[in-house]
Amino acid sequence: MTLKKRSFSLSGHRTSVALEAEFWAVIDASAQKDGIALAALVARIDASRGERPLASALRLFALDAKGG
Repeated sequence: MTLKKRSFSLSGHRTSVALEAEFWAVIDASAQKDGIALAALVARIDASRGERPLASALRLFALDAKGG
């Protein structure tokens, strides 16, 4: 299993997230479909994730987007 790491600035702090390429593909496609930057989508997911780790929230988002 190969993880792909991406870095973002969220709430003024730099953070990196490593996910499988398949999850990134779905997240990238969702951002493109919504007409927003990937960083904006990740920030939106980050803002609504509660106590869940960001990587987990992104995976759940991708699973939900893929299923819907």
